[in-house]
Amino acid sequence: MAEPAVQPTSRSAPASFGGGALIGTLGGLIGLGGAEFRLPLLVGVFRFAALEAVIMNKAMSLVVVASALPFRAATVPFDMIADHWTVVVNLLAGSLLGAWFGAGWAVRLRSHMLYKVISILLVVIAAVLVLGHDATAGQPLLQGTAQLIAGIAGGFSIGVVASLLGVAGGELLIPTLVLLFGADIKLAGSLAVAVSLPTMLVGFTRYSRDQSFSVLGRNKRFLLTMAAGSIVGTFIGGLLLGIVPNALLLPVLAAILLVFAWKVWRHK
Repeated sequence: MAEPAVQPTSRSAPASFGGGALIGTLGGLIGLGGAEFRLPLLVGVFRFAALEAVIMNKAMSLVVVASALPFRAATVPFDMIADHWTVVVNLLAGSLLGAWFGAGWAVRLRSHMLYKVISILLVVIAAVLVLGHDATAGQPLLQGTAQLIAGIAGGFSIGVVASLLGVAGGELLIPTLVLLFGADIKLAGSLAVAVSLPTMLVGFTRYSRDQSFSVLGRNKRFLLTMAAGSIVGTFIGGLLLGIVPNALLLPVLAAILLVFAWKVWRHK
């Protein structure tokens, strides 16, 4: 009789909770769920295969992002989000389709190619963190039909990236909302969550049709423990937000992503 597979010791409860808390803190510092940092941790430290890591990351991202909307309601009420429903629908028109196609492409890519794609997208997100996160609200970049078309195209691209990485896409949605629609940065954060949740659910549904989806059942305890750590870390990161200056924080986090990207690129 074959011996059962032994789970790596690095996936113990303290390690998974601590890893989640660390990544959640990094994400909380910049107003994200931390999924872009969690993914290379799942691959490089906890030794999940590329597609399994993406699926695990998406499941944990769903938990963190779902908790973010009520946490932010004191600053950005739900009625304020409802007032901008047309913006949410505009982006969703592209992101839902992008999420479905992105998840479909991910399950068809060979493992070594998926590692390469993940690495490239991590580099792109590092650039967006440095160049786009401090954008300030102002006049919309486009208006009318041009804005509608750009919103659908941007949403589609963000949906694809979110599915391929298992992230919420906030690091791309927030600059898009600020620049394309002229939204305030705090409002943009909540609108990004409103777009992210259904987008992630569509990608998650598509992944459920692949056999790699069973990784969730095999690692249920790890999943819940790390998700709990991520929520705690996001809360801590929010408390530290007023202490650590963005001028120092964003380049450091971008550098961490670049290191992770290199490690994932070379992953075997």
